Amino acid sequence: MPAPHEIRATYDRDNIVMYQAYSPAIADAALKAQTFVPPFSMERMTWIKPSFLWLMHRSNWGSKNGQERTLAVTISRSGWEEALSKAVLTVYEPSVFKSKTDWDERFQNSEVHVQWDPERNLRGASLNWYSIQVGISRHVIREFVDDWIQKIEDFTPRVAKIHTLLRSGKADEAKRHLPVERVYTPPAAIARRLLIHS
Repeated sequence: MPAPHEIRATYDRDNIVMYQAYSPAIADAALKAQTFVPPFSMERMTWIKPSFLWLMHRSNWGSKNGQERTLAVTISRSGWEEALSKAVLTVYEPSVFKSKTDWDERFQNSEVHVQWDPERNLRGASLNWYSIQVGISRHVIREFVDDWIQKIEDFTPRVAKIHTLLRSGKADEAKRHLPVERVYTPPAAIARRLLIHS
């Protein structure tokens, strides 16, 4: 049986939390403005991730250059689902596309990309399901910045605390500081195109 593709996130009726890692300059400006402003670039794709631990794996707990600061970006669920409705998978999938040519044309013209990667546990090991990353192109990024973002929080101190506990052999205590994430199921028409099966 193939590993499931699941969106796991912190969310409520109206909003959902995404995680991003940035340099101090971008993070400080975003926290002050409560949205993204320069030096954040509106001209390149930005990737948003609802999985906290996947981002910790990607940024190595904020130790990678340019990824020192972890932001929790709360966006509207309506914006999130708008992004998903425009998304095209980053790889060809026969069950979704008529042909590789069909996929290639859609991908080249897509405003939003979806990539699936193995989810990670607290220590960075792969788990048996896939976690979603959503790439928002410059054609959609203005909506993200102006309309979807509800608030931005600095999770950098929380990241440091969890990582310190983990390195000190206190994994159980570290887990208690993780955000609570649960399965998020988008509308059926979106789910089918993105390989999410109930």
